[in-house]
Amino acid sequence: MEINHCDDNFFMNEAFKEAQKAFYKDEVPVGCVIVCDGKIIARAHNYCERLCDSTAHAEMQAITSASDHLGSKYLNECTLYVTLEPCIMCAGALFWSQLGKLVYASKDNKRGFNIHSKKILHPKTEILDGLMSEKCAKLLKDFFKQKR
Repeated sequence: MEINHCDDNFFMNEAFKEAQKAFYKDEVPVGCVIVCDGKIIARAHNYCERLCDSTAHAEMQAITSASDHLGSKYLNECTLYVTLEPCIMCAGALFWSQLGKLVYASKDNKRGFNIHSKKILHPKTEILDGLMSEKCAKLLKDFFKQKR
């Protein structure tokens, strides 16, 4: 899918659409997209429940898809947009992929990588947080409210 729109809000909204897909599949509603040269090259959402795999986070799925698309394990020219701050596992994978830029919406004060250290990411990775935070946090809250 070719998109020549280089607006962070646009791409975060695309990640939000992925989170909504997860919500309707009874997965924790986290979604992401990876963008390279103004084009979405990977879309993903959590698949942990469906795959019975605790590593099937949206970011992990998207990294695999983007790497396959590019034919490279490095994503240094890419931006990942995700609706929730990545966990330590995903941040580690983003480190190894040498991600160029990370944009995330809501902070995860319990399991997000920032509670440990921003040094988990590659030193050249740019970080932008808080984009569409309230909208993304509400989807998560609504999901967990249904579970209680």
